[in-house]
Amino acid sequence: MINLFEYQNKAEVPDSLDGLEGFLDEIWNSREKNAYYAERNNERIESQRFVQFLHKTHELKSNNYVGVIHFEGKKINLLPKIFFNPEKAYSTIEINQIQNHILWWLSYCRKIKFPNYQAALGDRKSDFFEVLIYLFSKYTRELLGSSIYQQYEEVNRELNFIKGRLHTNEYIKQNLGKGRWHKLNCTYDAFVFDNEFNRIVKFVTTLLFNATSSQDNKKNLREILFILDEVSEEKATAEQCSRISFNPMLVEFETVRDYCQLFLTHCVSFDYKNDLKLFAFLLPMEYVFEDFIFGFIDKELEQVTAKAQRSDKYLDEEEAFRLLPDLWLKTENLQLIADTKYKIIYSDEKDPKKGISQPDLYQMLAYAIRFEVDNIILFYPNTVLQTQEGHTVLTIKDALADDKEIEIKAFQLPIIHRELLDKRLSNMDLSELFDVTRRELKNKMEEILIPSQ
Repeated sequence: MINLFEYQNKAEVPDSLDGLEGFLDEIWNSREKNAYYAERNNERIESQRFVQFLHKTHELKSNNYVGVIHFEGKKINLLPKIFFNPEKAYSTIEINQIQNHILWWLSYCRKIKFPNYQAALGDRKSDFFEVLIYLFSKYTRELLGSSIYQQYEEVNRELNFIKGRLHTNEYIKQNLGKGRWHKLNCTYDAFVFDNEFNRIVKFVTTLLFNATSSQDNKKNLREILFILDEVSEEKATAEQCSRISFNPMLVEFETVRDYCQLFLTHCVSFDYKNDLKLFAFLLPMEYVFEDFIFGFIDKELEQVTAKAQRSDKYLDEEEAFRLLPDLWLKTENLQLIADTKYKIIYSDEKDPKKGISQPDLYQMLAYAIRFEVDNIILFYPNTVLQTQEGHTVLTIKDALADDKEIEIKAFQLPIIHRELLDKRLSNMDLSELFDVTRRELKNKMEEILIPSQ
């Protein structure tokens, strides 16, 4: 097992990983196209950006993706940089708890479509990817065991009687002209078990069955495939999942759909001569942090109205440069712009800028002027090495607006449960594990956004 933290440590590439770079390049170019993998400035980047291959030293280094890669029986964990301690050798328990942090962050995400269903996590479910498969397989198996999803779909069939619409031209050409006058070509709506949703579930289940090494997961997935035995086998995409909706009587199936969309969007696999060589679940961490903060404010802070990426303003009058702040926040007393920055700051006590970059301040100043607000907030994550969260207030006077003051505040948010890192996982769900962190983060957010008068 190899543990790589974003842009931090390096690891020697064993001979067993020869060929991994080529596989990742092919997967990068055929990956599901969505907002999380879109290239900046619409530039088409052909070579993969999941990990760096340092050929001179024969080493691996992680980029900004987190998750897990399984290749030829080897596992590479890609971990958030905010947990990195160069003086520490990480145990399996600590790696598992870091991965549980990722799962907790995902539980608040909206764009990434992490399902809201929570289940108890036991010691055996120790692998990040195996936990995701476990949550999907357990929930789906229990749901399909009690209810089967059927829906009306348009069906084209030859019948002995007219049902729905008769295709006259096709009937004359294919049947009447060949002496098969008693067979009628009809199109009609049928309440079918072999529908698009069940085909998607079967495809995802088959994909995960070939990837998991957990016998418990294989058992649940095998039972799902048995229930869906009469469903056709077809390749599915995340786009298909996004088009499926359910009536209010069938909301339980939305969780299954969201799991399928999660796997189809962020899982990559490569088959070589029908042999699964690589399987990975990868997420770009800056989008996870942005989505987590928005989801947390939206769910936990009732007094704050949050809107993600307001896009009705441009930097220039020709409207060529659109401004996209991460969050537009409104409370009873004020409205402000907030931007999430997944960067390590306050790491050097001697740095007068506290690690806050000048381009970030320029960006915030542009937001303040064009959106006509005088309060800007920057949200940064805390790190495992910092025991106290940093806080910086900067005041900028706009000389073109009669020295109007623009206040930019930077905060580190407590998104790490430090006491949990070296503890063995008990049979608890994510909400129980991170209840302390949830309350700390909520209190911090309320202090920032809803200050007492």
